[in-house]
Amino acid sequence: MQTLKLVAVSAGLSAPSSTRLLADRLLQAARYRLAEQEYAVDVEVVELRDLAVDIAKNFVTGFPSAALQEAIDKVTGADGVIAVTPVFTASYSGLFKSFFDLVDPAALTGTPVLIAATGGTARHSLVLDHALRPLFAYLRALVVPTAVYAASEDWGTGGDEYTEGLPARITRAGNEFADTVAARPARRTDDDEVVPFEKQLADLRLD
Repeated sequence: MQTLKLVAVSAGLSAPSSTRLLADRLLQAARYRLAEQEYAVDVEVVELRDLAVDIAKNFVTGFPSAALQEAIDKVTGADGVIAVTPVFTASYSGLFKSFFDLVDPAALTGTPVLIAATGGTARHSLVLDHALRPLFAYLRALVVPTAVYAASEDWGTGGDEYTEGLPARITRAGNEFADTVAARPARRTDDDEVVPFEKQLADLRLD
């Protein structure tokens, strides 16, 4: 049985936090979907609040601590990433952005990413498309169509005939994310041969 590795990045500052809760719910939804498809799933959560000092020091020294490097390796080595941030001043948190500033721009190329955010009011929901999507587009990640925003009033409600509730949005996003992860080809290992583009063109001409 193939094992898939999912990593959630939570930028919540309190403990517990609604940001971490949303990350856990999304992981659970994706894990359940993949289990239905008979995949074994390994899940981990990277709590950025525990790495705040290390992230700041990295910007000053240029060298990550062992704990920070381990967190970066977990994220860049995952088969799929769930990225969840609280909203501050109509955008992602500085801690969230600082962490992803330390990720190599090519390290998440083609990696399925599910974006999500939490905030006090539904008016900040556009942060998903105006801030988070462009960030991961720059990192060349494969962002799934459904993103999840959870305002304070969303927790504990099931929606109505006009509006999809938070549990339904979590399930839909988790399913899309899981299906994208399952459909993605396995990551290339360092031992795999990389065929230069010029040779690929030459082979095509010979055919």
